[in-house]
Amino acid sequence: MGEAPPRGLVMSEQSRIRILIADDHAVVRSGLAALLMFFEDLDLVGAASDGEEIVRLCFEIRPDVVLMDLVMPGMDGIQAISAIREKDPHVCILALTNFEDEALVRRAMGAGANGYLLKSISAMQLADAIRSAYAGEVIIAPEIARALISRSLGGEATTPENPYDLTDREREVLALLVEGLSNNDIATQLVISPATVKTHISNVFSKLGVTSRVEAVRLALERGLLPRHRPSG
Repeated sequence: MGEAPPRGLVMSEQSRIRILIADDHAVVRSGLAALLMFFEDLDLVGAASDGEEIVRLCFEIRPDVVLMDLVMPGMDGIQAISAIREKDPHVCILALTNFEDEALVRRAMGAGANGYLLKSISAMQLADAIRSAYAGEVIIAPEIARALISRSLGGEATTPENPYDLTDREREVLALLVEGLSNNDIATQLVISPATVKTHISNVFSKLGVTSRVEAVRLALERGLLPRHRPSG
């Protein structure tokens, strides 16, 4: 992770995002703690070295966001995500790992993660990712998102049928949701109005039977719903 930027504006305790860290390497936990101190709106409230400990702390401390390593001794990150998600559907969980493994991404998202980040991320990118995820956005490392979409372009992750009856445009919008684009960015990419994007997203949610971007992306990755061609205007 890159060097920490200057401190931001002072935030009230009520407006700060409360964060838990899970990683079996003490140096990583210390590094993340040091980085988070440079952002006044982010508040580190605890750290764990394994899956069992992070599950216990999550229910004791009730954080807003959990940064979850996936490879840990005993209960691993995937198991910990599932255990937390079973009892708390609201806490935001971001997988933070060294592995650019598509299968691991799908497992993490299927277990209930809100996003998947690489530990090579910069301090500013990590802070922005935490804020975006807390606001309800899907956060997947750009290189991972590109790999997932590129694989779908070859048809490997796309089912031959379309059980959800998504239109080509709706699949394009769904692919851009996987990339983490906002409504305005999707509108720019597809050369359509933000209002039209909002309508497409509403239709996608309705057809998939979901109520959030996180659920839509999770289902898209699990069922191979991305388009066979690259989204464009």
